[in-house]
Amino acid sequence: MSILELHHVETYYGESHILFDLSLEVEAGDVVCLLGRNGAGKTTTVRSIIGLTPPRSGRVVLRGQDLVGLPPYRIARLGIGFVPEDRRVFPNLTVHENLEVARRTWAGDAAATWTAERVFDLFPILAQRRGQLGGTLSGGEQQMLTIARTLMGSPDLLLLDEPSEGLAPLVVETLRAQLERLKVSGITMVLAEQNVRFVSELGTRVYILENGAVRYRGSMTEFLGAPDVRQAYLAV
Repeated sequence: MSILELHHVETYYGESHILFDLSLEVEAGDVVCLLGRNGAGKTTTVRSIIGLTPPRSGRVVLRGQDLVGLPPYRIARLGIGFVPEDRRVFPNLTVHENLEVARRTWAGDAAATWTAERVFDLFPILAQRRGQLGGTLSGGEQQMLTIARTLMGSPDLLLLDEPSEGLAPLVVETLRAQLERLKVSGITMVLAEQNVRFVSELGTRVYILENGAVRYRGSMTEFLGAPDVRQAYLAV
């Protein structure tokens, strides 16, 4: 069953046309990977979903509800969490305070499935750093904190923009394992990524973007069995 659908989305930055007739579908439990080179439109697609760069035309539908025109905070409260590429931790708050400011309070405790302790179980290094200021964490720790903070809103759909960008290989592998645990827990994810190796064992479906349009769609198994596709659109 589809949880999210994009239909013929056209998105602009000012007068610059970025996304062209873009359609995709995300089913509950999917890990959908948006792949493509720099400037392909991956980040704009994610921003179009969460409402930071609203489409000029087309539809973004979450469980039957059209999101276009809603402010980002309303979209977030419908169950979408957004993990931006630039992390944006609160540098002068501790790890625990970063988590607490994002804790879901608007729908009652019954809807708040994520707590600080559950987050610390997923990211043990954050438990060790719980009293440390966010701005003093390493890049990898800040990425984990950003994901953890987003989870405190108890989303059922998680949008991640380039989560492995700029991280050391060992940290990338740790992060992949943590996202695998999230996948097993049932959280649906959309990953905008360039790192094919990072998503190859994590993703269920693939969309390749080029110049703001979908050029390929298929299961992860089909994608990994198509070296010509990877060479043509990703040069890997």
